Amino acid sequence: MVHVYNCHPFASQQIVQVSGNSLILNPLIPVFFFCCCRFFMCDVEKGHLRQSFVICVCVFVCAADHLEDQTDFLLIPKHQELLGDRAKDCDIPVSIEKTGLEDKGQYTLSYVLFRCFFQGCSVEETQLHSLQLYPLFTKGDADGLIVSLDKSVLSTDRPACVFCFFSLPTAGYLYSLRGGVELLSAYQYPEKVLEAVLTDHLLHVITNALQCFTVRCAAVAARIEDPYIDTTMKACPPSTLEVCALRMQLFIGLRSVCVYGRHVVLLSTADTETPEETERSTQRRGLLYNHLCVSVCQVEYSRHYAETNPQAQSLRHLLSEAHLLLRAALLQTSEQQQKSEGDAAELEEALRQNCAQLGDCFSRASQKDCHLALPYYRMSGLSVTEVMVRNRPHPTSPHFYGPGFLFYLKHYLLEEMEQSLSQESADEVIDIFSRSDPSELISVCASPSMINISPARTLQILQHLEDTSGVSVPLTITMANMMLRLDDLPQFTQLLYRHAEMLLVYGFIQEPRLLLHAGCGGQHTHIRPTALSHQLTKSHPGLLVAGMVALHENNKVQLEQADHIFKVCLGCENCLQVDFWEATLMASSHEAVIQELLFRLTSVYIDRLTFTTSDINSCSHYGALYPWLTVLSPAHTTSFQHQESLHKLQSLLCGPSLSVGSVLPLLERLSEETLWGFSLHLLCDTRRGQYGSSIEKLLDRCPQAIIAYANHQLQDKNTALWWQKLLPELCNRARSDTNNSILLAALKETLVVVAMETSPAEFLELIPDDGTAAYFLPHLLTCSQRHLLI
Repeated sequence: MVHVYNCHPFASQQIVQVSGNSLILNPLIPVFFFCCCRFFMCDVEKGHLRQSFVICVCVFVCAADHLEDQTDFLLIPKHQELLGDRAKDCDIPVSIEKTGLEDKGQYTLSYVLFRCFFQGCSVEETQLHSLQLYPLFTKGDADGLIVSLDKSVLSTDRPACVFCFFSLPTAGYLYSLRGGVELLSAYQYPEKVLEAVLTDHLLHVITNALQCFTVRCAAVAARIEDPYIDTTMKACPPSTLEVCALRMQLFIGLRSVCVYGRHVVLLSTADTETPEETERSTQRRGLLYNHLCVSVCQVEYSRHYAETNPQAQSLRHLLSEAHLLLRAALLQTSEQQQKSEGDAAELEEALRQNCAQLGDCFSRASQKDCHLALPYYRMSGLSVTEVMVRNRPHPTSPHFYGPGFLFYLKHYLLEEMEQSLSQESADEVIDIFSRSDPSELISVCASPSMINISPARTLQILQHLEDTSGVSVPLTITMANMMLRLDDLPQFTQLLYRHAEMLLVYGFIQEPRLLLHAGCGGQHTHIRPTALSHQLTKSHPGLLVAGMVALHENNKVQLEQADHIFKVCLGCENCLQVDFWEATLMASSHEAVIQELLFRLTSVYIDRLTFTTSDINSCSHYGALYPWLTVLSPAHTTSFQHQESLHKLQSLLCGPSLSVGSVLPLLERLSEETLWGFSLHLLCDTRRGQYGSSIEKLLDRCPQAIIAYANHQLQDKNTALWWQKLLPELCNRARSDTNNSILLAALKETLVVVAMETSPAEFLELIPDDGTAAYFLPHLLTCSQRHLLI
């Protein structure tokens, strides 16, 4: 249903006649006008939502002889084009006419597009025709119902995108309506057009001939359907690609055109009489042409053009047009395609060939577009060796490789691929970069795909690079790696000793693949050490640990991946892995990593203490050993390994970072029967604030450590425990065991502290009333004298 509203404030005559999709102006009235076309979309499964899309196209027509007389009336709109929600700002009222055929659903009106044209010329040049709302279906969801005005297509498919096309005699405009309204293409016809019809592949227009223009619907649909378009994985020509005319075919008396599938149906009129009979009769008869479009697989891509001028911009444009034609065919649903599986395979093969040709174009393109060689070559399915063959320089320029090809090759080598190049191909890659970009040779040699390169030949090239560019740490390590592959261990060691260990670590940060290959997917099960890592395990374990710590701290390897390397690949779980944890704990600043390492190291130390089979690492997570621990775990009472693990575990428990609650289940495995086991449990009780019970346990097991314990632990807010807990305990125990010199000495030390910290009145309250007051009087005198001085 089409409504027409007269917007001229003084006109009341009909200005437009509606016939199918064509709109014919009344040439006598210069006015604004617009048309509205409804396009229904219903969701059958999710309710009865109905929505009407309204396309408003305004044309201001003013005959030339009226311009001077109506200058006061001539008004040009402020906005020539209003898209999406802004279209309703055109202030043109629209109402939906009830025909009686509608169901009981509610209709919602949405303005989509408003465009106004002004031309001070004849009305014929601004005649609007061929208004068309065009849905493009793909192999996507199927949960909606579409009815379009121009095609009356009834389907259960929801379109991937919807387009609006309308045409004037000399220009046509194509808009995309899905995901925001956008002008895709503007067509400037070489001559006046009578009618135009849009399809997935082409725009067909008729004059005295049938002309075909390219469209950009497939470019829009491809980006909606595939989220990987315009990445390093896939590519598609942009929807902003300039349109072009593809062909012109002459017919007689063309009047109208319509399209069904691959059939373009043309309606024409022609004289049926001889010239003599024409004077007596003006009868004409209609002719109907059925023109079958050529299959997109039969389109010639102009191989001769590619051979004679491979870098021409027009060749790239031609290949892009072919790409969009092929994409449009592949995006269609199987019902629309009406072709066999063999036809689909032929289309896919044609698309791969097209991508290969586009990759060739972009491989030698400028720096602005050269990156597109990567996705197109990937989509072509060509192997890296095949791509190298296609890009071998012409004999007249033997040292030239295009920037797009080098970009593709770098990305291929940077990826962790399971597939390795043959020795011949790998050596060719080395030659390519030695000629075109020697600075990338280190990265190229480190690629897992280059495992089969000739080490002796590569070493000569690297030596030449060092002679011309100077010594660098990554280059030295790479050369050492080649020496290792030649089994020349003395030269390997000599090269490593060129630089200090820390500089070598920086070299691993610059090129992590010297130590690790991530493999396909990058998960820890695919992480594997290089031959250099295996050798460092034997000859330079400290360098390997330092390198792994540096890679972890620079986010080049995850903790789990490093564990996998040490535990599974290198088989050194009980030595280098723990060294790696301890070194990482010293270097890391990530709280989650710290807590994980603290737990792991605590578990390791407990295992070592339980199954007794250097110095303590010093970092902020290892605390200084509490002085009283030296009394509970004297040196040289156990083996060196046992003593080292005990000190490290005690140091972690003394540190500020370890959560004691998290390791209590682990400590249950340790008995308190041994004095060192008792020290660990007492440490945990103390860290948990259980000072009262800790004092009692310590007086039971090792009273000689009580004063050292109290001096360190009973400070600040816990100072009152000296006289609230420790003094009463010592008094009671000394009273029952008067010959215990250790308890008596501890009692004297305690009284010294109490006399210093309390007032005389408070001290008197602490003296027991069992007849031993004389023992406390000297300390009371000290307390009184100190109080008088204050």
